[in-house]
Formats: sequence, structure tokens, C-alpha cells
Amino acid sequence: MELQDKYKKLQDYLRDLGSVAVAFSSGVDSTFLLAAAIDTLGKENVMAVTTSSCSFPERELKEAQAFCKERGIRHVITASEELDIDGFRHNPKNRCYLCKHELFEKILAIAGENHLAAVVEGSNMDDNGDYRPGLLAVAELGIKSPLRAAELDKEDIRALSKQMGLPTWDKQSFACLSSRFVYGETISEERLGMVDKAEQLLLDMGFHQVRVRIHGEGQETMARIEVLPQEIALLVEDAKREKIYSYFKEIGFAYVTLDLGGYHMGSMNVGITEKEKQI
Repeated sequence: MELQDKYKKLQDYLRDLGSVAVAFSSGVDSTFLLAAAIDTLGKENVMAVTTSSCSFPERELKEAQAFCKERGIRHVITASEELDIDGFRHNPKNRCYLCKHELFEKILAIAGENHLAAVVEGSNMDDNGDYRPGLLAVAELGIKSPLRAAELDKEDIRALSKQMGLPTWDKQSFACLSSRFVYGETISEERLGMVDKAEQLLLDMGFHQVRVRIHGEGQETMARIEVLPQEIALLVEDAKREKIYSYFKEIGFAYVTLDLGGYHMGSMNVGITEKEKQI
């Protein structure tokens, strides 16, 4: 299917909904979905809803606020502290399901209060290939996934975003900070803060796509850095390597390592079995 045909299919889908609340994180996918909804339905029929929590970096929240303010888009920010969800801190394999269920229940309530017909979220066709328990919550709650319905993948979304002049067309992919933790290891405000600070340093140093995975606890806490394969040589240059190592130690990591495989989506899901993916 041609790119413009996919966009038309997306618009037809949104038009059938009539009015929407967009789960808006300021990422590549949700920014494109929000812009497409405005383009199709008009500002009066669209609201952006952003949930803030300790697993959502401040920089992403500020970008969401700035995007909506610059374009005059209705924007609601609601607190959604997943660490208060029963069992979440223990990081079970269905962690994303627990979080998304609580998050989308809040967005559904906001949509209802504002007389909006549907809640939409930004998962795309590429998300079908990885372990995504959050999509079960999406299905259970009747949340709509227009990008998947239009058969759009990440490459399509970036290309269309560039055509539309969206600043996120080449933005790095992002997932909530809780996804940096090994299943079964404790998620806490302090450890989320360590990951956030570590990744922010790498972004500030100019690395384009980063993950800092956290392994172990207490005096055994290790950072596993993922950057794009073509940027590994830059990271291990003496001055950069020493700066990263020193800062990571300062914020609480006992060990600092580099993943020689480079950045790869869902690297914490390697141990998930095919049977578990179906649950």
C-alpha cells in the first residue's frame, strides 16, 4: 500500500470515530497521531492527554506541553503513578499491562468528562513483533489504535511526519523508564532517577538513540549502555568514556558496561517465551 493511501486510511478511521482523546507522550508515534487527528477532525474534536509519573522524563513532559501550546491544542496532564499499583514495583512480566490498564482508565474518564467519543493510542505495526502486554489492556478497555488499523509502521510514520513538518520525524524512539529493568528486579523512584540521569547525559553528549539498562541491586547495580552501532566508537573515545564512567559511578552505578550489540528494541524481552507472549 502506498504511503498516501495509508494516510487516507488513517483519516477515514479517525473520521469514523468523530472525536478523540489522544494518549500523548510527545514521542514520534503519538505526535504524528495527534497531528493527523487535528488535520482530520479539527482542534475542536481533539484533546491531547499526557500522563506524568516518575518513569516519564521531565524533558518529554516539557516537549508535550510545548508542542500543544505552540499549536493551540487542548492539553490535559494527569498524574499516573504506576509505582502505587499493586505489584508493579516487583516488575512482573505483565508490568506494562498493569501500567497501561491504570493509565487508560484515567484517560477514558477524561474523555468522558469532555464528551469525546474515543481514546486513541499510538502503537504501530512494528509493535506487533515484540512482547507488548500493554496492548492487552488496550484491547480490554476498547482503546483504539489508528496507526495499526492503517497498517503504518515506524518508517511510514517518520516519512509522513517529515512531510507534515513535525519536529519529531527524526526523534529517537522512547519507551517508559521502567522498561530498562530486568523482570523481577525492584523498580523504585531512586533507580528510575538513576536511569533517567544516565540517559540524559548520553543525549546531552549527542548520542541519538540510547538505552541504559539496569541490572542487579544495591552494591551490584550495573548499567548496560546501548547506543547505535555506528556510535559505539564515539562512546569509547577516552574523554567521553571517562566522563560517562565517572558520572554513572557518581549517580549510583557500581559497574558501567557497553552492549557491543548496540541499541535494539525490547532487549529486556529476550527471555520471554512464545507462550508468554500469547498471554
